[in-house]
Amino acid sequence: MEPEAAAFLKRVANSLVIAFIWLAVNATAAIKGDNAFIGEQITIGNILFYVWFIISVVILIILYKKIWRINN
Repeated sequence: MEPEAAAFLKRVANSLVIAFIWLAVNATAAIKGDNAFIGEQITIGNILFYVWFIISVVILIILYKKIWRINN
């Protein structure tokens, strides 16, 4: 296999693994911890979950930019 193709497939695989782990962590925290659902009132768990969610999205975007940088 050509080195460019192997590097591209490695980037794709890394992107998929990172996305799956991110999704699993956030889904577990949201559903199992019952933090994504706002009931009668907003709890500290809801606030912490949504703050974590926004921070983790920013980190995910930074990681994707690092992985998909043109001059690797």
